[in-house]
Amino acid sequence: MATPHRRNKPAAILNDAPVTAPAAGLARRAGSILYEALLLTALLFIFTWIFLFFGRMLEPALARHLLQAWLLVLTGSYFIFCWTHSGQTLPMKTWRIRVVTRDGGALSVSVALRRYLLALISLGVCGLGFAWALVDKDRQFLHDRLAGTRLVPRTV
Repeated sequence: MATPHRRNKPAAILNDAPVTAPAAGLARRAGSILYEALLLTALLFIFTWIFLFFGRMLEPALARHLLQAWLLVLTGSYFIFCWTHSGQTLPMKTWRIRVVTRDGGALSVSVALRRYLLALISLGVCGLGFAWALVDKDRQFLHDRLAGTRLVPRTV
């Protein structure tokens, strides 16, 4: 018997997260964030090294700002690509978490970009946007609430 094509499934089934699914647990999300930090540290180290190799002839003040922009764009590209194509980064796959829209659908590029920018702001204010999950009724991060996204458990 042939299995139905994934495109024929409703978004909630496609993402293994019914709209009424509870948010992924805080411990699971914290583990994913720590793993993500380790992975990003390694990737950003490599991309910084590449930048410094090619940008060594730039004026230091300009090089600093270009490096910061380069790393923000690379990080954003990584997250946006992962969130829009599979709904998960490697650490999210490991911790069985998926990011979906409020209705359980896949993220568009604009929603993923909004989530990334809001997460940067959440991180920039001493992580208060992440701590928001401790007081939120649905245990969502502030950037997820504002972007219209949710982190849900992913079944095998």
